[in-house]
Amino acid sequence: MAVTKQMPKTKVKPAANFSKETYVRWYEMMQLMRKFEEKAGQLYGQQKIKGFCHLYIGQEACVAGAVTALTKDDKWITAYRDHAHPLALGTSPNAVMAELFAKATGCSKGKGGSMHIFDKSVNFVGGHGIVGGQIPLGAGLAFAEKYNNTGNLCMTYMGDGAVRQGSFHETFNMAMTWKLPVIFVVENNGYAMGTSVSRTSNVTELATLALAYEMPAETVNAMRCEDVHEAVARAAERARAGEGPTFLEFKTYRYKGHSMSDPAKYRTKEELEEYRSQDPIELVRHTILENKYATEQELEEIDNRIKAEVAESVEFAEKSPYPTADELYKDVYAQSDYPYIQD
Repeated sequence: MAVTKQMPKTKVKPAANFSKETYVRWYEMMQLMRKFEEKAGQLYGQQKIKGFCHLYIGQEACVAGAVTALTKDDKWITAYRDHAHPLALGTSPNAVMAELFAKATGCSKGKGGSMHIFDKSVNFVGGHGIVGGQIPLGAGLAFAEKYNNTGNLCMTYMGDGAVRQGSFHETFNMAMTWKLPVIFVVENNGYAMGTSVSRTSNVTELATLALAYEMPAETVNAMRCEDVHEAVARAAERARAGEGPTFLEFKTYRYKGHSMSDPAKYRTKEELEEYRSQDPIELVRHTILENKYATEQELEEIDNRIKAEVAESVEFAEKSPYPTADELYKDVYAQSDYPYIQD
């Protein structure tokens, strides 16, 4: 029997706190994420993309709202549902699609695939395949920023399944002790791989897990870019002031299964449709039209441009070469004269 979780009630609020440019930017970012991943899902079904493929469809506001609240110098790290983050930060769709195709022109040179997208040029320090493995890495990135006195922070995303890992608790303890400039975000879509939060722990309000470490925390309706932006901005202000980490629980929802192989039979169609009625892209679209920030025709032009970008990325990926065999031995060590390599 599917477990139905309570959904935050979303209402369209006045757009007074955000500019026309911000709303249009959110719309463009989220449409790129959505159209790119819809195409990736089709290509996976055609077996042009192999291995695992975890789609972010429905969760786009978790990234879009955060991007506008931070600076280009802040660092980002996440788990293996990782296509949307670099796209929003400015990574070329060509490079991400080529990586999904395991091609040499991919952003990880075809060596990472869907679960390990990296792009140092936009400060995206990767998708990570080990559940919870990126949490201490995010704290380490934040430690480096504090050590070098840069004023930057690290956004560290995780799924709701990761909060049961030991690395989560060890990192929270250390991050608070050292007052690291890190924002921990749990993208709580309710089901981890396929088991509801209520069936895995007595603690279902995940933000309360931070209380054990006296870490500031809040629950955010992450179907709304506005709420995400405001929460991240507050956490960033604390981090840059030297006050340490914040834990944000993003209440969100994925429309697809955990991965492309997941039929998602553990939830009801009614629950899915209820969340679809609060689609983050449609909420932003409604606000844009209601405030006359753009016309239907102008939004359609944006949609057509993004569809063309995605189509171009597929063509680019299909025409790109696979890595050569000698690439297997490259990029193992960043230090070119590493002294402990043995033949």
